Amino acid sequence: MRNTGLLRRLGAILYDTLLVAALLMLATVPFVAVRGGEPVEPGNYLYQAVLVLVTWAFFVGYWVKRGRTLGMQAWRIQIEDSDGELPGVGACTLRFLAAGVSWACFGLGFLWQLWDPESLTWHDRASGTRLVYYPKP
Repeated sequence: MRNTGLLRRLGAILYDTLLVAALLMLATVPFVAVRGGEPVEPGNYLYQAVLVLVTWAFFVGYWVKRGRTLGMQAWRIQIEDSDGELPGVGACTLRFLAAGVSWACFGLGFLWQLWDPESLTWHDRASGTRLVYYPKP
């Protein structure tokens, strides 16, 4: 058991991005249907809120219930708190928000792991969580 490396994280992110994109497309269907097949107008705050809520529910739901998303499962990594337990909704929500900041800074929050003495990202530190790699026995 050890903290997860950057490439393994990015692999899980790629998997999860595909899954979240599919969920966001499904969440878009009712908005397009109401408009008779026309695209959602720019600045539709309800639509934007639904997309954020779906993304939040995907990540936080999997992290709290199983400790890993489907992408994380494929790469054999799991989220844990400092006690080695599954984190709660609060810590996972903080991690979700801090990960957004990590991305908004051109991924610097993720790259920070390369210099961090414990290989932790900004969102790991902010939420008191970490991703742990569990190799095959």
